[in-house]
Amino acid sequence: MQNISTADTPRRRTPWWFHLAGQLLQPWVRIRRDPAEPTTLLKAGVPVCYVIERDGFSDALILDRACREAGLPGPLQPLAGTRRKRSVFALMRRDGWLFGRKRHRSPNEPLGQLVHSLEGMPDRDIQIVPVSIYVGRAPTRDSGWFSVLFSENWVMVGRFSRLLALLLNGRDTVVHFATPVSLREVLAESGELPPPRFARKLARVLRTHFRRIRAAVIGPDLSHRRTVVDDVLRAEPVRAAIAATAAKEKISKAKAWRQAQKMMLEIAADYSHPVVRSVSFLLSNFWNKLYDGIAMHHFDKARAAAPGYEVVYVPSHRSHTDYLLLSYQLHMSGVVPPHIAAGVNLNLPLIGPILRRGGAFFMRRTFKGNAMYSVIFNEYMAQLIDRGVPMEYFIEGGRSRTGRLLAPRAGMLVMTVRAFLRAPRRPVLFQPVYVGYEKLMEGKSYAGELSGQPKEKESLIGLLKGLKVLRQRYGHVALNFGEPIELTPLLDAASADWRSAGGDPDTRPEWLSGVIDRLAEKIQVNVNRAADVNPINLLALTLLATPKHAMAEGDLLAQLELTKSLLQELPYSDRITLTPMDPAGIIAYGEQMGWIRRIRHPLGDVLDVEGEQAVLLSYFRNNVLHLMALAAWVACCFLNNRRMSRASVQRLGRIIYPFLQGELFLPWDEAGFGAQLQATIDFFVRRGLLEATGDGRMLERGPGQEDGAFQLKVIARSLIQAFERYYIAIAALVKHGPHTLSSGELETTCTLTAQRLALLNELSAPEFFDKALFRGFIQKLRERRIVWNDDNGKLDYDSSLEDMVRDARVILSREMRHSILKITPGGERDAAAEEALPEAATATAASPEPPVQAADAGAELHQRHVAAEQASHQAAPPPAETADADATTGEQEGTQRDLPL
Repeated sequence: MQNISTADTPRRRTPWWFHLAGQLLQPWVRIRRDPAEPTTLLKAGVPVCYVIERDGFSDALILDRACREAGLPGPLQPLAGTRRKRSVFALMRRDGWLFGRKRHRSPNEPLGQLVHSLEGMPDRDIQIVPVSIYVGRAPTRDSGWFSVLFSENWVMVGRFSRLLALLLNGRDTVVHFATPVSLREVLAESGELPPPRFARKLARVLRTHFRRIRAAVIGPDLSHRRTVVDDVLRAEPVRAAIAATAAKEKISKAKAWRQAQKMMLEIAADYSHPVVRSVSFLLSNFWNKLYDGIAMHHFDKARAAAPGYEVVYVPSHRSHTDYLLLSYQLHMSGVVPPHIAAGVNLNLPLIGPILRRGGAFFMRRTFKGNAMYSVIFNEYMAQLIDRGVPMEYFIEGGRSRTGRLLAPRAGMLVMTVRAFLRAPRRPVLFQPVYVGYEKLMEGKSYAGELSGQPKEKESLIGLLKGLKVLRQRYGHVALNFGEPIELTPLLDAASADWRSAGGDPDTRPEWLSGVIDRLAEKIQVNVNRAADVNPINLLALTLLATPKHAMAEGDLLAQLELTKSLLQELPYSDRITLTPMDPAGIIAYGEQMGWIRRIRHPLGDVLDVEGEQAVLLSYFRNNVLHLMALAAWVACCFLNNRRMSRASVQRLGRIIYPFLQGELFLPWDEAGFGAQLQATIDFFVRRGLLEATGDGRMLERGPGQEDGAFQLKVIARSLIQAFERYYIAIAALVKHGPHTLSSGELETTCTLTAQRLALLNELSAPEFFDKALFRGFIQKLRERRIVWNDDNGKLDYDSSLEDMVRDARVILSREMRHSILKITPGGERDAAAEEALPEAATATAASPEPPVQAADAGAELHQRHVAAEQASHQAAPPPAETADADATTGEQEGTQRDLPL
């Protein structure tokens, strides 16, 4: 360890009473230095002067011991080259305790002395080292309940309180050494400032530094909720809203003001450091009862990006425990917990006050019909952002019942952006967080709600009933921090003069909605780019893709290995995390968690998922479905066809990609999609699942009885339900014709059709008939101008929609198309008409292309592709084996040769 000392520093004996006090305090204090080796920060041979935030005997003892243990110059020794008897001083000084005497010496005086000591000595310098000391920032499971009340806060406590804090929390003492400041360099940068003014300026800089460090460690100073409430009520927009309400409701301004105050008290958080510490103490035991471990990935990147920004955490919303987990983990990692936007339905007796003191602020589900409430809430958000308070909210609006990310609701984003435009002093950084579980507490209630049961309202009785969840174990939880998103570059790209747009809070620039849409989409994309793939996700992807949700152990091992290899060789992003378990370990873990069961058999064991478990397991498949989207698309192209050209896969993929991108928040643009699709095809070729012929232009899978075809089918079926939903929507619209259905009527028709189809086919996928997914697909059709509203609010469409119906025949089997058309209201005639036509004739009739190209199932192949394909297959096997992979007649062959699952 490097020992930094100064040769000409006179040694001074430490007073005996100081040494005695240090010995008495030593058993009660355990010091953790940050950084662990602060000697690396200092320059050898330069005198060192320490600066602490608050004057205190205990802080001097702790600093002296920390320096001694680190091999640093002692703070109680005289400072070389000066008249100072100590190498330490404090910025804040406490009043004397004896008869209330005051200390009249300014805290800036030591800085003035240091500056004076350098006058006339250009070769001399002094290193000023700011040192922050925190006692009891994070009590552990072994800490007593009482100790959290005496943890570090913003109040300059008295000597007795400090003594109790040392006795109770001294074993968790942090001493933070900042990077030294060269007094000579700072003097040179300040020019000709007189020494007194320079000392005041340097003191302000040091105070700002200590505030930032304290805010990062224990959170912002929000101990006076009353001041926040008063500032909101005094704001000009709120005063105007109060006056407008008084005039509208014909009441006095005093009564309107009391209404506004009541709303503000309903909203505002009442952040309390002791409560946060107490709740963290309780949650440590709670999480240990529920989970086998909580992992955070890429948190170091998130922490490195945060300084200097107003951080807004935007996690995925899977469970009520999301915000508790994130706040707890941030707190335990040394980062201040954010203020959380919570629904007013959670403001329950007993629970609400605790959440409020933990940083929750409450909002009503809708602001409609109450202009004053809207103004007050917006102003409160602006106050939080202006004060640099980190925030957390869920842009999905509610918990996902299907496991997919929901379409974002932009209300909170709009308020955040507009608050920043009003006072763009601190840049805003959105931090996406993916929350991944292996089992959900709310799983059964989610399945019930999707099947039509009403959502249970939150209540204290319901919460008490829910305590039975503590009897179960819920595996591991992952918090993956995605790539952060800066707001300023998005605003710069939208408008060069956006800084002048925030003067009037009532104005809404034309470009604002576009910025909000891009921001919301980017957040969801980055959440998905940080997904965690756990063993349960992999089992769900595999087993739910089989009709009976069962698979022979050997086949399951091979499929899990294939899926893991795909995710490893074609990484979705650099923030994806993948379980290190091998396939055998994944199966054993699934059995241990109770998700799958083993059926013993003399010819080999079978692993399966029971009926109700399959519905619950679909949630975890949907969590990571986006990771398999392109692989599933390629596999779907060969589900009912033996051969297709690369050009066909690419062309049809470009048609379907915008809808998959909108539903699954995929990250690629058109060029990136093409490159990733080609890489996926090459992976399948390397693994032998596809064979490339004709100079790589044609792709062919093996017969349905081969393992490769079986593995392709399993991958394809993870996404096939999305294409079935798309077909339901476009078939229903085409069947009814233009100017017949409104968007809402089409959504209802699609939902009813999907529900009936799920009942007839025993689909264990409640999201199949989720109305929100149909709504999103119809909205994407409108965005791409494939459909639009006429003057009467009915949907009209162009011929490309009928082309999509034709192209669907490449992916969906005749049986599935027939079932959908038959179930769709009034669709029996269409189903019978399609049944009467041979597959090849149907494809030809639906396609405007010449017959030779119609056999390509709408794949727009050129004649040279056909010629090359024919030349490469002159020695062809019997017709049943050589059906053109692009020809729709290949459906029959593929279906007949598939192994029963």
